[in-house]
Amino acid sequence: MPSSFGQTLRVTVFGQSHSPAIGCVVEGLPSGIVVDQDALAAFMARRAPGQGSWTTPRREEDRPRIVSGLNVHGATCGAPLAAVIENTNTRSGDYDNLLKVPRPGHADLTAWEKWHGNQDVPGGGHFSGRLTAPLCVAGGIALQALTARGVRIGAHLLSVANVEDERFDALDNSPAAQAHLAEQLDTLASGPRFPAASTPLAA
Repeated sequence: MPSSFGQTLRVTVFGQSHSPAIGCVVEGLPSGIVVDQDALAAFMARRAPGQGSWTTPRREEDRPRIVSGLNVHGATCGAPLAAVIENTNTRSGDYDNLLKVPRPGHADLTAWEKWHGNQDVPGGGHFSGRLTAPLCVAGGIALQALTARGVRIGAHLLSVANVEDERFDALDNSPAAQAHLAEQLDTLASGPRFPAASTPLAA
């Protein structure tokens, strides 16, 4: 698994699921972007686990600490931006069995083959979904930069089995379609609409 992505904007993630911290380094950000830390925290909260019965019960605050790349006014200064997220809720003993039995569908066996038994096993190590947190830090900052320039980004799951969402009105450039698309993006930005953990999902 590569740890660096992109060219114009290059993101490198580091850390493991149960290491003291995880984080990212973002290179190529234009200078002068004021990073709204509260908006970034709200963006990060969307990926936080423990919000339903279908996710891991692990709970982490996931508030990134930006250690370089900002000036005294909180704006990007041209230097690489580095952010760190502390790992606080780890139970490494829960993973002792993975030394002998890899989990189906996970990267445990891949990590063994790639690193010959030297990989960090607890929590999946560097292959853990925990590493999506620093990716969200980089994405959240990039999203703020694009929003300041009038660019809006939205994504949704169109269908699962026979359950369908409304298709984005994105292929018609008429004023009516563009207004409808803006409404759809506003609805999407208003926050996730998850059923309660005790509510069964629709068939």
